[in-house]
Amino acid sequence: MREIFVTITGLSHYLGAKPFKVDRVVKLTKERDNEFDSDAIMVELPYVDTIGYVANSPYTVYEGTVSAGRLYDMIGDRALARVMFITHSSVIAKLLTEEEVRKLKNPEENFYKISDDLASSENTAL
Repeated sequence: MREIFVTITGLSHYLGAKPFKVDRVVKLTKERDNEFDSDAIMVELPYVDTIGYVANSPYTVYEGTVSAGRLYDMIGDRALARVMFITHSSVIAKLLTEEEVRKLKNPEENFYKISDDLASSENTAL
């Protein structure tokens, strides 16, 4: 199973890079009612709300990462990703597998409680 990485953008529209820390788990949620991007996937933290979006433009998707459009059909309504790198304007995160989600021990990470969503997903990409 190959690892899936995403670029998180839009930081300047929210809190900048401050909420991002290497190894921090973030929640990716499909934003089905987004009028600007039908494949929009927002990035959230508990108690903070939206902190960015999965990149979906050829200008913002870093090489080696997948766009929101490609990721959209790979996940259910929600997924978790772990921050791997932080750049001056974007973040690279690795999509967590179902097994990795089950192993989360940090209460903040378990706040999302979406492992059941991942486990019941018909998607075999995770």
